[in-house]
Amino acid sequence: MAKCISFTALQDWVYRHSFANAGLKSVATDLGDGTVIHCWVPKTQNPTKPSVLLIHGIGANAMWQWNEFISPLCSKFNVFVPDLVFFGGSSTTLPDRSEEFQARCVMRTVEAFGVRRMRVMGLSYGGFVAYSMAAQFPEAVERVVIGAAGVCMEGKDIDEGLFKVRSVEEATSILLPQTPEKLRELMQLSFYKPAKLMPSCFLSDFIDVMCTEYLQERKELIQALHHDRKLSDLPKISQPTLIIWGEHDKIFPLELGHRLKRHLGENAQLVIIKNAGHAINVEKSKEMFKHLKSFLVDPLPPRLESNGNNRKID
Repeated sequence: MAKCISFTALQDWVYRHSFANAGLKSVATDLGDGTVIHCWVPKTQNPTKPSVLLIHGIGANAMWQWNEFISPLCSKFNVFVPDLVFFGGSSTTLPDRSEEFQARCVMRTVEAFGVRRMRVMGLSYGGFVAYSMAAQFPEAVERVVIGAAGVCMEGKDIDEGLFKVRSVEEATSILLPQTPEKLRELMQLSFYKPAKLMPSCFLSDFIDVMCTEYLQERKELIQALHHDRKLSDLPKISQPTLIIWGEHDKIFPLELGHRLKRHLGENAQLVIIKNAGHAINVEKSKEMFKHLKSFLVDPLPPRLESNGNNRKID
């Protein structure tokens, strides 16, 4: 019996053409140490435009998380969209699972395309990587956007009840769903208004295409985020930073956004998007892009406008 068409694979094809039509091309870069990083890069770089790097979170590949933003950003930037190690076409034979390693891999990849200065946006897990890039390469990273990423979380937060889950193992089973039931649970946690109709056949198809490859390695990435994590060990980055968060985030509660703002002080601005959960790039893409454009494109004032006062956006 012939296999039915995969709607997930078809949507992936649509996104691939969307990226290509926006002026990007798909390139795999061998870093020479057993690591290969796939990245969408400009077909032709414009030396008069600044460069922006978009880093995805755990879930589908980079195309699924950034498609809504690619076309408008490509008109103003040289846009680079990598797949992190163990996502998309990226992999490594090395044992390191830290966000610091991911950050070094991404930096080496964009350096291979001649990028020396950039603005970086990281979403969820990608925010951990973006923050690490800013800490490790302050001379290269000009501005940083941290989207719904709990970089300020501590290992004790789960035990103290900050999260909906009671253990890292439970979190991993939801973030890397292997059944339609777990994927529904992930969607309930990710969206302020999750879809009511989610047929199992479509969910199973998504899992087959997006959630089965490198499963053990992805589990290790999540475990590495939580292992012995302490706020006192988190460096304070010096770059102007925009922190953007959904008001009703159940993956990384809003308290972690406030915690990061306190950690960085007046050099950071916290924008809270109302009526949004963790998936701000999907639920509130227009509002999110408005703030990205304002922060990444427009000239910054001597001191960020927030100065300790957060903004809440409808």
